[in-house]
Order: sequence, then structure tokens, then C-alpha cells
Amino acid sequence: MLAETNEFGQPIGPLVENWVPPLHPPRTVLMGYGCRLEPLDPAMHARPLFDAYATDSTGTLWTYLPNGPWPEYAPFHAWLAEIAPLNDPQMYAIVDATSGLPLGMAGYLRIAPAAGSIEVGYLSYAPALQRNRLATAAMVLMMENAFALGYRRYEWKCNALNQPSRNAAERLGFLFEGTFRQATVSKGRSRDTAWFSIIDGEWPTLQAAYRQWLAPENFDTAGSQRTALSVLTQAALALSR
Repeated sequence: MLAETNEFGQPIGPLVENWVPPLHPPRTVLMGYGCRLEPLDPAMHARPLFDAYATDSTGTLWTYLPNGPWPEYAPFHAWLAEIAPLNDPQMYAIVDATSGLPLGMAGYLRIAPAAGSIEVGYLSYAPALQRNRLATAAMVLMMENAFALGYRRYEWKCNALNQPSRNAAERLGFLFEGTFRQATVSKGRSRDTAWFSIIDGEWPTLQAAYRQWLAPENFDTAGSQRTALSVLTQAALALSR
């Protein structure tokens, strides 16, 4: 598809008609698919989150995150008390709606309403949430909220060496955009950052794929998926591009 040109013959981007920048995401509970995202509240979430994270026997949970590990409760609680009131990142506890237990955290960050861009990050999943349907449900809830608010670009970034995070992004249908070399220093080490995104034109077919995957009939009596999410998202992307 040929780009438009201006009066000087220079190529220019497509017009974004009737563009109204979205609002900053309201700090509200997001619910669906057996998952509940609650605005982070240390008084409510700190102790059960600490206990959930403490079950990580591998010690690998915090390797690629800018904070942690947290072997003791007091500094963990202090960190939550520091980040919970912030508007960027805007943090949520990922709660199993059945048990009522928080099993992880996620946040919106790099929130840029004027550009229509928002990022999901600060993902930390306790072992009980890893490879769990609820982890995908939480990501879908956050995406649904962002695109419903009018954001047009949804970003995922991670340490370029964090292969599980890269795999998760691709499984969800994010497009890899490239690597920013020596993007930052994290825990005293140089970090390259891998960039991924979903844009609003891809969202409708991806949302349908997520809902198809999350539907109860996609899981057998043992809880195993019948159709892999990556199969559904790749088919959705083929339709949207």
C-alpha cells in the first residue's frame, strides 16, 4: 500500500481521523475469565503475595525484574507501599477469583495518552500462576481495558535474554519489533531490551482468539487445553494484516 504524500511529494503517515487521546486508566477492579485484577493495596495484598512468591524454590522469579528477590517480608512490604500509590507504573494484584488469593502482579507503565500508547510490565507470577490459565486471563483483561479506553498501541518489553517472557509475548500474538541495545542498566548489569506490540487494527481478531482459548470448552476435564493459544493468535494475526 502506497503512502500518502504531502504537497512537497514527501511520504506521510495515514491520517488518524477524529483522534481523541484516551484517559489515563482509572484505578478500578477488572474482572473476567475467573480472574480479578485489584489495584495494588499493601494492606490487603502484601502478606499473601509474599507467601505466594516464597514458594518459588528455583530462585529464578526475580532474575530479570528490576527489583527483588525478597527473602524477608518487611522490605517487600515497604517496596509495595512505595509503588502502590504511583500512577505510572499503575500496579495490580492478580487474584484467583475462586480462592480470593493474589498470585502475582502486573502493571501499566509508560502510559502516554497523547500518543495512544501504553505498556504492560512489572509481571511477576508466583509458581501457582505460572503456566496457568489465569495468567493469560489477566493479560487479556488488561488489554481489553486499554483498547476499550481508546489506546491504539499496547507494548510489551523485556530483557532480551528473558526467553520465557519473549515466548509469552509471541504466544499472545505480540509482534517483535526489534532490540534496543544497551537500553538500560538493571541490577548493575547491561540490559538489551526486546520490544513487542499489538496495535488497534489487530485487536478485534486477537480478542476473539483470546476468548475462544479462554472458553471452558477449550479445556478438557484435566484442565489441558484442546487448542493452543499460539495457533489461535497466529491465525488471528493472519486475518488482521
